[in-house]
Amino acid sequence: MSDKGEYRLDRIFKAPRSVVWRTWTDPELLARWYGPGVETIIHRFDLKPGGAWLNEMRWGEVADFSRMDFQEVTPENRLVWHHSSADANWNIVSNARMPDWPKTLLTTVTFTDEGGETNVCLTQLPMNASEAEVACFTQMMAGMSKGWGSGYAIIDEMLAELQAEG
Repeated sequence: MSDKGEYRLDRIFKAPRSVVWRTWTDPELLARWYGPGVETIIHRFDLKPGGAWLNEMRWGEVADFSRMDFQEVTPENRLVWHHSSADANWNIVSNARMPDWPKTLLTTVTFTDEGGETNVCLTQLPMNASEAEVACFTQMMAGMSKGWGSGYAIIDEMLAELQAEG
């Protein structure tokens, strides 16, 4: 963790990098694990630098919108995006439920071969954040691994399915 509150999560998946990459870049697969326990709707997924991933997570009548603007896409190696809270029209806004949450996070995901398995390293860092936003992000980091971990458990199940399909 840096003084700016960098979140980092490394995880080994028991599958080749090409298969793990698919779970992050195929919108149908991504919607199955991203936002575990909620309905995830991917409105747009344009996987290229300058492209956008427009994501909605629903809990009954409550919706949370996120806009991810891809900065870098290096197939099977690296994804970099700006991850922002958004309104229903995909404008970047403050998070309605957590006003001190940073408006935008620099998110980097790298995929590395580990002897037939794949290490996924995810980092998130607040961008242009106030002291209050950095403090909020830093305070929430401990709980972030639970959310990502729940999604990663679903990826484990999906990888078993995908590899069984051949």
